[in-house]
Amino acid sequence: MDIETVVSEPAKLGESPMWSAVEQKLYWVDIDGRALHRFDPSTGQDESWPMPEEIGCIATRTDNRVLLGLRNGFANFNPTTGELIRLLDPEADKPDNRFNDGTTDAKGRFWGGTMRMGAPAEKPEGAFYRLDADLGCHRMIDGFWTTNGLAFSPDGRTLYLSDSNAKVRTIWAFDYDLDAGVPSNRRVFVDTRDMAGRPDGGACDADGCYWMAGIGGGELVRFTPTGKVDRTIKVPVRNPTKIAFGGRALDVIHVTSLQRAGDPPDPLAGRLIAITGAGVTGMAIPPFAG
Repeated sequence: MDIETVVSEPAKLGESPMWSAVEQKLYWVDIDGRALHRFDPSTGQDESWPMPEEIGCIATRTDNRVLLGLRNGFANFNPTTGELIRLLDPEADKPDNRFNDGTTDAKGRFWGGTMRMGAPAEKPEGAFYRLDADLGCHRMIDGFWTTNGLAFSPDGRTLYLSDSNAKVRTIWAFDYDLDAGVPSNRRVFVDTRDMAGRPDGGACDADGCYWMAGIGGGELVRFTPTGKVDRTIKVPVRNPTKIAFGGRALDVIHVTSLQRAGDPPDPLAGRLIAITGAGVTGMAIPPFAG
């Protein structure tokens, strides 16, 4: 197994890596740096586009545009022209909230979670939303401090999500009605309070195992579908934020990370990392169907 830094310029808050099978490139974001990035493994080049506000999550589209989850709602972005078209803002009444984590289900619906920025809220103000192909937006699950961990099982019938807040640090699983886009039977999948890291971004591999970026713990953790720890990979950053499987065989694990003021020295903090030779294959994430 080989672990290397593939983008040396550090992000302030690297997040939301998303592999484009069509382009064979990795999109990812710098939330606090307000930028969308696109990394080309074949050349080692990383492009970026400034955003008008914090950008939390993304999805690829079939028309080569990118769906964005911004501080002020959803937008489409065209990397070729630089055109950004705003779509809708489900939390226009909450100016201190922004989108954080997101992914698509097997039907191409986009799931995105929100969280409060800045000073801690007095109560959990984040929620998970489902954006349909017709741009119908539905508030699905309430009561979260820091929405994270969104991923779907290979058959699309299990939804995973988490709250990485230090008071919660729990991953849940749901049965997922793929036809209706509705989760049910919420249950604790993993309580991470006895683990080194808190549950940040999540992903599922082709074997149906769930991967957690253990923020604060410097590790990636693979869980079996029953929630048992199967494998741990130490990474050279204290705060990995999310993983995405990429490469033509979906066997490269890309890891984003963040810098945190006041932390002990962490020389590679904020870099984009690639892990090869792990012996694991990921799942292709469907593009947004809208």
